[in-house]
Amino acid sequence: MRITKVFRQKPKTGILMLNMGGPSTLPEVKPFLSRLFNDRDLLKLPFNQELMAKFITERRYRMIEKHYDEIGGGSPIGKWTGLQGDKMVELLDEMNPESAPHKYYIGFRYAAPLTENAISQIERDQPEHVVAFTQYPQYSCATTGSSLNHIARLYGEMGQKPSSTWSVIDRWPVWEGLIDAFAECTIAGLNQIPEEDRHKAVILFSAHSLPLSAVERGDPYPHEVAATVYAVMQKLGFRNPWRVTWQSQVGPKKWLSPKTDEVLEEFSKRGRKSLVIVPIAFTSDHIETLHELDIEFAEEAEKAGLKHYIRAPALNDNSTFCQSLADRVQHHLNVEIPRGESFNAQLGLRCPKCTNPSCQEMRNFFNERKRMLYASK
Repeated sequence: MRITKVFRQKPKTGILMLNMGGPSTLPEVKPFLSRLFNDRDLLKLPFNQELMAKFITERRYRMIEKHYDEIGGGSPIGKWTGLQGDKMVELLDEMNPESAPHKYYIGFRYAAPLTENAISQIERDQPEHVVAFTQYPQYSCATTGSSLNHIARLYGEMGQKPSSTWSVIDRWPVWEGLIDAFAECTIAGLNQIPEEDRHKAVILFSAHSLPLSAVERGDPYPHEVAATVYAVMQKLGFRNPWRVTWQSQVGPKKWLSPKTDEVLEEFSKRGRKSLVIVPIAFTSDHIETLHELDIEFAEEAEKAGLKHYIRAPALNDNSTFCQSLADRVQHHLNVEIPRGESFNAQLGLRCPKCTNPSCQEMRNFFNERKRMLYASK
């Protein structure tokens, strides 16, 4: 188990790193799935959400436990987020002493360390300012939106206002350091293919899929994924053919396509025998990379007769990526907040067909935090 650093100084700036999280042990799988299927910001189940979530969890958890067992007994996302956070605040303390000391908090939506525990710790520490920093580079109502809704909901349930001022980094799909890090990982994948085949390799940028109903509602996620991919390919000089594909669909509804696993055979039939898979919407390894891409899709690639199936490394503790985290927070603190941008203008705009009242309540919450932030200056 990873031992976190002891933080003895009162932090001036807190950074809440938001993500879905993942069960670190097999006994955590069932409660993880229960929280996930009970999240109405993520998906709305028919009939009674709580009963349906319980039914689905009971049907699926043993299979999911088996998957986690096959990747070592749990998700490493907590470990990687901790390493990223350690490096980020270490860099920020040097780069930005005026907002130091910095302390990061991990706020996972469905697994420990949960957001509610992070909020409790923040209220105990009472930093002057807190940045809610999404670790989903591309915004979706189902991911970043759900995490931000949850923060507002938690304070409402506590019946108190935050003791700190707050601001939000709610998306960063084309941040230069992020693009540099993804480009490095893509090159590392390409370099595993012999030189005579490398230039012909197809790069598949694989992102977690989204139901078409969410896209039709106005969710910006697929457009922001496309922006990240184009920026990476621009950095690489468009040296290889590439496509965006989608993975991890759940349930019978229509989701974004083409599916990552289904294109493997199609490209093989057309003579494309070398593929590099780049997990473009994830900032660390977890079940979707370690099991779905590395085990399930690798088997499909072998059946399809691919000569080379390479999964590019995830960002994990990539030094360029860790530097980009610090750079992104520094830019937010020193540039965006002073010019009146405590959160992205896009966050203030709900999806055109949004009917979720939590989305407006969240915006009301952070608008109030914005007024408090500038009133304190």
